[in-house]
Amino acid sequence: MLNFKYYSPTSVIFGNDAVDKLGKQIAPEVKTVLFHYGGGSIKRSGLYDQVQSILKEKQVKVVELGGVEPNPKLTLVREGIALCREHQVDLILAVGGGSVIDSAKAIGIGVNYEGDVWDFFVGKAQPSSCVPIGVILTIPATGSETSPNSVVTKEEGLMKRGVKSDLIRPAFAILNPELTLTLPEEQTFAGIMDILSHVFERYFTTTTPVDVTDLMCEGVMKATIENAYKLRNNPNDYDARSEIMLAGTVAHNGILGVGRLEDWASHRIAHEITALYGTTHGVTLAIIFPAWMKYVSAERPDKFVQFAQRVFGVSREAFTDPAELANEGIRRFEAFLSDMGLPKSFKEAGLPADQLDLMTEKATLFGALGGYKKLEAADVKGIYKMAL
Repeated sequence: MLNFKYYSPTSVIFGNDAVDKLGKQIAPEVKTVLFHYGGGSIKRSGLYDQVQSILKEKQVKVVELGGVEPNPKLTLVREGIALCREHQVDLILAVGGGSVIDSAKAIGIGVNYEGDVWDFFVGKAQPSSCVPIGVILTIPATGSETSPNSVVTKEEGLMKRGVKSDLIRPAFAILNPELTLTLPEEQTFAGIMDILSHVFERYFTTTTPVDVTDLMCEGVMKATIENAYKLRNNPNDYDARSEIMLAGTVAHNGILGVGRLEDWASHRIAHEITALYGTTHGVTLAIIFPAWMKYVSAERPDKFVQFAQRVFGVSREAFTDPAELANEGIRRFEAFLSDMGLPKSFKEAGLPADQLDLMTEKATLFGALGGYKKLEAADVKGIYKMAL
């Protein structure tokens, strides 16, 4: 196990009455709130009015900024920064899914920075401050409600990049599973793939021994898969929604990765698909992860053998060759994706295959990717080809 420091300051309020407790989370010194959200879903559900009512009771000034799109855009982030400066915002309240939260985080670190906020996303600068952020989560997927990460897309050049800093961990996150009952099927299961991907990026490691976090990762994966099938059968299963919502938070708050080398190549590879084609993040991860698994397990099958046995219950006695055992685990994961209605390839997703060189160039712009196996440009292109 590697040395580590773990920090997770977010106060998590979970349950079907969690939104009612919003007022108690807003500090007395907060005078102005930026109410940040996406489209009309929170208005149709009544959540918008509920939040406005609570903010009115708190007697805070409310500045609104809606319009966050999936894969949040830099243009709107810059608009939010300008609003925060103009109105001297004390708290950014992100109401929505990961895109809204990531946008809020980018706004938060840009307010007191004299340069362009994009500097943080390309490594030209590191955040030194952030306007406090609160979250009401409506889509369990990215885990951004407690994570130190934000991913934003720059429209010019279609560049999707991320920043990581403990400064952008939200002060509080309100999680009510009832808010997820009306999610469309694709959002539900793309979100579940997103959750699993965050566990994968930590689970597939060369660090040994890491027994505690291995078992934690495997437990989250098994619980997520089991409850995904429950939601497939009954989308209104509150208990299953609760398990998925908690899994999304645990998968990306950092606890599963302590003491181990993480990977994150698949996210970088998938980002370029999303940047070009606007595909849902979880969908692109469903396309890339099986290909990545096959590509890297051919050289290093040991962790995939463990994955097959412990997560999907593959019997070691049935496979004398470790490579075959590893492949059976990957095959069962692919079967799970199909059962959830998720594409496993460019073809199944209806995506063209004519931009592989461009995506490879952009994905490896800052060098080789990954921790489980270092991936150079030729490796990345090979994974794209396997995903066709």
